[in-house]
Amino acid sequence: MNFLREHNLMEHFKLNLETNHATLAGHSMRHEMQVAIAANALGSVDANTGDTLIGWDTDQFPTNIYLTTEIMLEVLRMGGLTTGGLNFDAKCRRESFEPVDLFHAHIGGMDAFARGLKVAHAMIEDGRINTFIKQRYATYDTGIGAKIEKGEVGFEELEAHVLANGEPLLGSGRQEMLENLVNEYL
Repeated sequence: MNFLREHNLMEHFKLNLETNHATLAGHSMRHEMQVAIAANALGSVDANTGDTLIGWDTDQFPTNIYLTTEIMLEVLRMGGLTTGGLNFDAKCRRESFEPVDLFHAHIGGMDAFARGLKVAHAMIEDGRINTFIKQRYATYDTGIGAKIEKGEVGFEELEAHVLANGEPLLGSGRQEMLENLVNEYL
């Protein structure tokens, strides 16, 4: 994206994100999608995955419902893919060499994304995760938090705010509760 920004090309191109490229860069696919969506730069998604332990791009067919749910959750939150889509840039594993293996791989990948779409839709409709997130970050809706989001304050103003008001109270992120909640949908 920074290359496109630097050369004033952002309005002319959209990104095709690939899960295995994200993991090879040390990121999650969800992170890559959120960054691209925030920059209005997401065009399409390579519907594949990889082996995070190997260290190279393996372009495997997706079977992880957690992964496909995260991807489809971001797609739904952005209002859908308008000019791009999901594409299988994937290959069967070396052990799978008969034509029927390719059939199973494509059907399994499509089913994984269909299931991810259904789960993501259920999560959005239910609203419990979005309610938690809204409550967790409510301090960004007013006062200094709103100014931070609008880019109206810098480090000097933030330092003055902390010196005048003290450190903010910490609240639990409820990580395990949220993970268990996601498991309810699956």
